[in-house]
Amino acid sequence: MINHFCSSPLWESSKTLAAVAQGNEPAQTVIFNARLINVCTGEILPHTDVAVSCGRIALVGDAKHCVGENTVVIDAQGQYIAPGFLDGHIHVESSMMGVGEYARAVLPHGTTGIYMDPHEICNVLGLDGVKCMLEDAKRTPLKAMLTTPSCVPAVPGFEDTGASVGPADIAETMKWDETVGLGELMNFPGVLSSSDHTHGEIAETLKAGKIITGHYSMPETGKGLNAYIASGVRCCHESTRMEDALEKMRLGMYAMFREGSAWHDLHEVAKSITQHKIDTRFAVLISDDTHPYTLMNNGHLDHIVRRAVEEGIDAVTAIQMVTINCAQCFQMDQDLGSIAPGKCADLVFLDDLEKVHVTKVLIDGKVVAENGSLTEQLKPYSYPEWATRSMHIRDAITPESFRISAKGNEVTARVIEVIPARVGSYERHVKLAVKNGLVESDPSQDVLKTAVFERHQETGKAGFGFVKGFGIQCGAMASTVAHDAHNLLVIGTNDEDMALAANTLIACGGGMTAVQNGKVLGTVPLPIAGLMNDRPVEEMSEIVGSLGEAWRKIGCKMVSPFMTMALISLACLPELRLTDRGLVDCTTFQFVPLFLSE
Repeated sequence: MINHFCSSPLWESSKTLAAVAQGNEPAQTVIFNARLINVCTGEILPHTDVAVSCGRIALVGDAKHCVGENTVVIDAQGQYIAPGFLDGHIHVESSMMGVGEYARAVLPHGTTGIYMDPHEICNVLGLDGVKCMLEDAKRTPLKAMLTTPSCVPAVPGFEDTGASVGPADIAETMKWDETVGLGELMNFPGVLSSSDHTHGEIAETLKAGKIITGHYSMPETGKGLNAYIASGVRCCHESTRMEDALEKMRLGMYAMFREGSAWHDLHEVAKSITQHKIDTRFAVLISDDTHPYTLMNNGHLDHIVRRAVEEGIDAVTAIQMVTINCAQCFQMDQDLGSIAPGKCADLVFLDDLEKVHVTKVLIDGKVVAENGSLTEQLKPYSYPEWATRSMHIRDAITPESFRISAKGNEVTARVIEVIPARVGSYERHVKLAVKNGLVESDPSQDVLKTAVFERHQETGKAGFGFVKGFGIQCGAMASTVAHDAHNLLVIGTNDEDMALAANTLIACGGGMTAVQNGKVLGTVPLPIAGLMNDRPVEEMSEIVGSLGEAWRKIGCKMVSPFMTMALISLACLPELRLTDRGLVDCTTFQFVPLFLSE
């Protein structure tokens, strides 16, 4: 199946490669004098040459005999060369850009392939939205492998989405050239309860001989985890503790160590390697969610490899975790993940191993990026007009839309407490005053009112609750990036600002905004499905940076707070979440009342 992502399938080029390796035919490209990071053996081999033809590697070693009159010669001048970096789990939509601009941002940082799970756009626009992203990807040299969204909705029965995906849909997408597996199986309760729907999706993927990617977010490493792995799930990126990652690897599951813009799990999960003498073949580094400001200022997988080194992981081991380990996870190492004869000539040049500074990137033997920029401009792509009309809210939103009624003088509310730089939340019980029959935000306790409005089918559904942990004293925020149903999510200290924030996004077709005292401080318009924009990455980075500054102005010092906010409605992460249908206990998977006395 990987042949769809190579310029020449091996069966078509094997004769030529054999001839080039022996010097009977000249190579198209020869790289001389490199220090090879051999991820197959964990060695660094000096003075190594690489000969390339048909977009694949013909020889690794001494390639002087492979040079012909028209051979392109690249002198590495002692730089390191590594296989192209692979991100084993990524939601491109979280970059707030389409695949084209995303590719332009990550290719210069050594990323040559991604395993994307576009379940964000799928929850809004269905598989037609996924097809748009695949079309966008075709204009780039980036190898964009598809893992079909499996959880649309994420947890059936707990939220309303713009589309749904079932076993028949999965079976159809497994025939697509771009599909290499099933996207993260967030509905682990469905796996453990033997749901016909969930196991039907698993069965269709396994019948197609493809990989099931996982999402097991419970801090449990016993019978539940065993059952989840036994069902056929091959990898999981939801480890937040050392013991989570360690036990997954011990059970033969690929543990994906996450380090995104907001989710900084690497510090803890790296200890599964640094504090234990284990074989690291089942360890993979991934980003999951990365916004444009991070991509522009820190990088992509090069940054994550640097972070791994900072946490005490050997540099070569860290590079294995974004190359051969990832390729083996997806059973694609016959073509990707190493610099070896027959493999795709996806190569990254580094002039500093510890700093992971990328100077040149080749895909299928062609230079695609050099010194931080692409070598060629990408062809334009425009998302269809129907993809920009995703705001379908039935009722007008006014300050009165946010009123929460209660009896008596005081109530004890279930409150969602977010955790900075983590995906989990805590359920807290907080006493709140009742004034004139209404319960309001209480900034003195860092408790803010929150609401989720259904925006896909004009049902008029809305869920209400409270959240703490943002530190905001005055203002409101709204976002249509609200995982995974991506309904309209609003939090704030007062109803007037909350209404302004909501209506600001309705007017611009979706996005993220922060307001205070009746004034809009910053907005990121995301008209494509309410998730993405087609502006250049440099411009998006600046806009997102401005929104971050707006958050700071209203009192929030959290890293990437808008990404943490986006998880308030994700009903497959512990402990407490809010959807358009109400408050969900995500440890027992049942709706619970907002007030404990109810």
